[in-house]
Amino acid sequence: MSRAATPPGTTDSRILSASAVMAAGTTVSRLSGYVRSALLVAALGTSLHADVFTIANTVPNMLYILLAGGVFNAVLVPQLVRSMKEDPDGGEAYTNRVITLAALFLGVVTVVLVLAAPFVMSVLLDSSWSDPALAEQRDSAIDFARYCLPQVFFYGMFVLVGQVLNARGRFGPMMWAPIANNVIAVGVLLVYLLAFGPAEGVERSGPFTGGRELLLGLGSTVGIVAQLLILLPYLRRAGFTYRPRFDFRGTGLGHTLRLGTWTVLFVIVNQVAYTVVVRLASGGPAESTDGTGYTIYSSSFLLVMVPHAILTVSLATAILPRLSAHARDHEYADVAGVLASTLRTALAVVLPFAALLPVVAPELATVVFGYGAGAADVESFVPTLSLLGIGLVVFTVHYLMLRGFYSLEQTRTVFLIQCAVSAVNVLAAVVLVRATSPADTAPALTLAYAAAYVVGAALSYGVLRGRLGGLHTPTLVRFLVRMVLAVTASTGAALAVAVLLPGWGEEPSRLLALARGAAIGLVDLGVLLLAARVLRLREITSVVDTVRGRLSRT
Repeated sequence: MSRAATPPGTTDSRILSASAVMAAGTTVSRLSGYVRSALLVAALGTSLHADVFTIANTVPNMLYILLAGGVFNAVLVPQLVRSMKEDPDGGEAYTNRVITLAALFLGVVTVVLVLAAPFVMSVLLDSSWSDPALAEQRDSAIDFARYCLPQVFFYGMFVLVGQVLNARGRFGPMMWAPIANNVIAVGVLLVYLLAFGPAEGVERSGPFTGGRELLLGLGSTVGIVAQLLILLPYLRRAGFTYRPRFDFRGTGLGHTLRLGTWTVLFVIVNQVAYTVVVRLASGGPAESTDGTGYTIYSSSFLLVMVPHAILTVSLATAILPRLSAHARDHEYADVAGVLASTLRTALAVVLPFAALLPVVAPELATVVFGYGAGAADVESFVPTLSLLGIGLVVFTVHYLMLRGFYSLEQTRTVFLIQCAVSAVNVLAAVVLVRATSPADTAPALTLAYAAAYVVGAALSYGVLRGRLGGLHTPTLVRFLVRMVLAVTASTGAALAVAVLLPGWGEEPSRLLALARGAAIGLVDLGVLLLAARVLRLREITSVVDTVRGRLSRT
């Protein structure tokens, strides 16, 4: 029997309020990450020189997620929570076993990966890197990989210790610890700029010297180590003291592993597809001096995913307990109601942002990346930034629909949908990159990403709608019609301002670009809010009221 319905406005306000708290920490973390990304471009540029380091420094996180991320999230974390509730010692012995086992596994894997660094990089680098003319660049990438691959161990232990704290109700440390990593990375890049200066001329396509490799490689790893070390004192404060235990038999991990198989496979499929994308991206700068590659793709992606990181993830985290409770009680209409309302709220922010991106992409690229070695590459960011909005919208839909499947514990369905997404991403990426010039590699990969999540959003929405008996689709369609009208008005006004302001079609200074971007954004926001009031778009006005309420209490 269904519980008494909660008034929609009350439910939405509670979700938005909970999301706002989590979004605050995420915002600080993301902002420090953006400073790091901007400094990296300022120091290394966006060409082959930058990709040598950026790809090697991406490998540890990719490999951790591939080898252990799915296991940790799908298998160990649920067991930690279960053991705390059911074991006589509150999960103390079980947690000690898990940490010991994870440390042994990650330690062995990390040593093997460091020894196998040349093979690892051969998988991720395009065949064009085999050209003898790029031998030194390839050697630099392998050297960086050896410095960075120990991060696999520290990434894994950070996630595990963080989840132990979360299971004990300590959520703050894991949210804020990555800021320390970003601060250290920013410090390392500032030292690098002071010591070596920004990459110039032929250096922008060349290898690194030993001193530069040591500073960037070890500096990057030290940041991940610090991220873990910050969490350790909080374990004792949470009432947990680690003592190694090697009695692994009879702990119930086998049963939980079978339950988490589909989630682990989901992670593997995702990372295999991403490996293909990185390999294709590495070919652009290697084949041509004006080629765009992984540095432009990943830096643009990080910047454009602001609404997802701050709003969508926070919303999804806030609604998941409620979704799971409704699903457990077979209240599928309530699951659909919460999901549908949350989707509209997320799209109310994401759609205007995505539509505005092509208008402000030149200003955004200049303000964020137009420093040092990145000043010469500003125009290279514009196509990728402009196109990423499409992928952001459809990814938002897909991401929230997956939360519905997780609440229903239908991980097999999620895996099968993700297989389709990954297949489309790989196929579209290969076709588009081969059909375009090296200068268009990053935009081609952006379009492939969008195509993949168009398929993913359509599949996940359609299948979940069938499982739940509806997702308030008529309401969503009416909302989208009004949103299109509001966004058309706001983006049209923003474009008119962009054309009329000084600097249209030119390469403005950073100060002028900042002024232009601010004016365009403010006009867009003002017209959007006015249209929202006229068209009664409660999803937009609710977000604004929540933000205003938070600011008034600070």
